[in-house]
Amino acid sequence: MQTTLFRIKSLVIGLVLAASTAVALAADKVVYHVDDTATQATRTLRSLRNHLDVAPKTKITVVALGDGVEFLMEGARDDKNNLEYASLVSDLKTRGVDFEVCELTIEKKNIDKSKFVLEATFTKSGVVRITELQNQKRFAYIKP
Repeated sequence: MQTTLFRIKSLVIGLVLAASTAVALAADKVVYHVDDTATQATRTLRSLRNHLDVAPKTKITVVALGDGVEFLMEGARDDKNNLEYASLVSDLKTRGVDFEVCELTIEKKNIDKSKFVLEATFTKSGVVRITELQNQKRFAYIKP
């Protein structure tokens, strides 16, 4: 009887340790929501770089919609800080960041997909994508 109890306790302890190890090894997942290039683009790109410098295994997806899609267009820049966004986006893409553009926004603004940097991919609805990432895929939400 005592041997059986000892085995059950050992099994439970082993399962708890295995589960906590799996959670510890899982990378964080974050979605950054950008809807205003003028006020968010530079801040977002800097935050992404800093985020990855501290936690390089983090899975990050940036979802751009509304007035936030412009920073992912070819030639876009922050003239105030003399920054060209494309090179920063390219560098972050090599570090694993995904950049998604809302198709509903670009249809409404009548912008052709070919106007965006190569690193950008497209999602039908930015709001739906953010919701999906948060609820179904357990991404944390950040709006810089």
